[in-house]
Amino acid sequence: NDVDVVMDASSKPIFPGGEYYIMPAIWGPPGGGVRLAKTRNSDCPVTVLQDYGEVIFGQPVKFTLPGRGSGLIITNTPVEEFIKKPECASSSKWSVFVDDEIEKACVGIGGHEDHPGEQVFSGTFTIQKSRTPYNSYKLVFCESDSSTCSDIGRYDNNEGGRRLILTHHNPFQVVFMDASTFDGTIRSDG
Repeated sequence: NDVDVVMDASSKPIFPGGEYYIMPAIWGPPGGGVRLAKTRNSDCPVTVLQDYGEVIFGQPVKFTLPGRGSGLIITNTPVEEFIKKPECASSSKWSVFVDDEIEKACVGIGGHEDHPGEQVFSGTFTIQKSRTPYNSYKLVFCESDSSTCSDIGRYDNNEGGRRLILTHHNPFQVVFMDASTFDGTIRSDG
């Protein structure tokens, strides 16, 4: 497990507090960036989905280092991932909850009050180098008080995007794009 500085898609280091889009490492039909959405009977968009549209960047996330306000983000370091939260959500902190209907552990935001009747796990998210080339990574969730860690993958439940879920064999390979240099859409000048 080598430790490297996490770089954005433009080969610049990612800094705590900066805002970034999480996009697929391979562009095209695999889809676009991540965003929050309402799923099932939820009244509040607290589930993290990957948008179907490859030209949609999604919503920016902000990485913070617990206990530190500055420095570089390196691989395998726990990061708290925040996204601008809807008014109806209790927190913008990423979490994992079990959706019994689809029998999957899904990535969302908030805590128990945001996922009533569902099991919510606490733990940490880390960024690890991916097997694809360039500055591509995968997100990993490690459950608190356990040695269990899982890759973050995708699951299509026909909800307007693919849910981010825990997986052991098919990680979602991503790149980070500095949100300050993009307006959230890809345009063709042609």
